[in-house]
Amino acid sequence: MAVRGGLGLFLTSVLLAMAFAGFFGGVDSYNRPPMRKTLVVRNLADDLDAVSPQQVHISVVGEDKMRISWITETSTQATVQYGTSPGKYEFSADGTTSSYSYLTYDSGEIHDTVIGPLKPNSVYYYRCGIDSTREFSFKTPPAQFPVKFAVVGDLGQTGWTQSTLQHIAESNYDMLLLPGDLSYADLNQPLWDSFGRLVEPLASQRPWMVTQGNHEIEKIPLIHNEPFTAYNARWRMPFEQSGSGSNLFYSFNVAGVHVIMLGSYTDFDPKSAQFKWLEADLRKIDRNKTPWTVVLIHAPWYNSNTAHQGEKESIDMKASMEGLLYRARVDVVFAGHVHAYERFTRVYNGKTDNCGPVHITIGDGGNREGLASKYIDPKPDISIFREASFGHGQFEVVNATHALWTWHRNDDDSVVSSDSVWFKKPSISDPACKVKT
Repeated sequence: MAVRGGLGLFLTSVLLAMAFAGFFGGVDSYNRPPMRKTLVVRNLADDLDAVSPQQVHISVVGEDKMRISWITETSTQATVQYGTSPGKYEFSADGTTSSYSYLTYDSGEIHDTVIGPLKPNSVYYYRCGIDSTREFSFKTPPAQFPVKFAVVGDLGQTGWTQSTLQHIAESNYDMLLLPGDLSYADLNQPLWDSFGRLVEPLASQRPWMVTQGNHEIEKIPLIHNEPFTAYNARWRMPFEQSGSGSNLFYSFNVAGVHVIMLGSYTDFDPKSAQFKWLEADLRKIDRNKTPWTVVLIHAPWYNSNTAHQGEKESIDMKASMEGLLYRARVDVVFAGHVHAYERFTRVYNGKTDNCGPVHITIGDGGNREGLASKYIDPKPDISIFREASFGHGQFEVVNATHALWTWHRNDDDSVVSSDSVWFKKPSISDPACKVKT
């Protein structure tokens, strides 16, 4: 994880300045509140050596396996030893190792190892690499209801991020869902390492399932033409298992819920691979097994904030894919991007529709850019609750028909539940809301 030479640092600084000036992203239509300082997390322990695991995070693979991902400074074997008791590792699995270069930066050794089969709702202890002294533990998700998700977008690594992570840690969640904008590295690759260290205490204990946002693109015309280089290398998701050909969109099942992760910044028109994959994935859902369907995107399709209006990732993707989600009777769509919280009613084609999904924007986990505090006035009828605050959401699916959604804001660095609502699925006997293929 090294950056080569003073010239490289200068070049990176110039490019970062251009990026923040709007060269690589959309032009802001609002004045952001003051930023909060970015945290730079060094090694978590003084006794780490070059082969010690760091930036450890886990993600589900299928319904009984887990991918363990970690980074070392130098080469070592991608082996995970694990078991059901501390210090006793009855099982072992080997994985793969990769790395990447970005401008003057060379990553460490990135290891990915899939372990299992694992029992549901069980605690496992594990260590990464051979003879590592660092022991971690995780709990697998349950096999059936209830299941509790922590949902947070645009996380970043600031003081606000720190309080958000603290509150999530206290929530006893089973899995974290993140609809894009993870590290806010924005070309500065060492910030990916800092982010990995910051989230490791949580991400090594519960599966984190993520999709990409605009801050993950990191494409520089003529200089670095491959988008999502760091994201794809560091946060490998189980896309192959759902028949996807890209790490940027995939799906999985967990405890009666079918979760679909879509890519706002890859092709989504009806001729695209993502559209065709989504169409096929929705047809394959077994609603006897997974009665709930949840979708995550980055750029929201519904938004009454003045920020990020008129962007094609929202308008064109909605025009292309909203009908697919509606006919499949998707229950909830979570989005990020807008740095504020907003919950809509069940909606389709811009109007209240009892058969449509609830859209919720939660792009305010703790990013350094500040909150989007200006809303369109008057408030649209389809917008039920909105506020500019940092925080996270909790989505607890209780059974096949009911789920509890709660928004927890971080005002004054204390967790406050400011919005809470029960979702009830439309009756399966209602012919108007019957799934259409």
